[in-house]
Amino acid sequence: MFRRAFWFTTGAAAGVWATTKVNRKLRSLAPDSLAARAADKAVETGHRVREFALDVRAGMAQREDELTDALGLQASPDADHPELPAPTARTVRRPLPGTPTVHRYDRNEDH
Repeated sequence: MFRRAFWFTTGAAAGVWATTKVNRKLRSLAPDSLAARAADKAVETGHRVREFALDVRAGMAQREDELTDALGLQASPDADHPELPAPTARTVRRPLPGTPTVHRYDRNEDH
């Protein structure tokens, strides 16, 4: 009698455990869950790329300082070096009448 009760209880517990496990897996594979997980991964990747870009900029600035020191470019400009001419105004190209307008992608419009 006790053996039957033990195995019945064990089977019922295994059934509850398996049902719970399957339901969790089904919920994790739902479209909403997959979309949320993909969005989280994209945000995480964006943070990693940003950190990498900041590291690259810091390395570039450090290397530029090293090269400037090595080449002795710290001196202020003196009379031997004429100043550069002022930049000229750039002409703006306007499309010809009847030409379809091309809209350039604005990165800030998505945010």
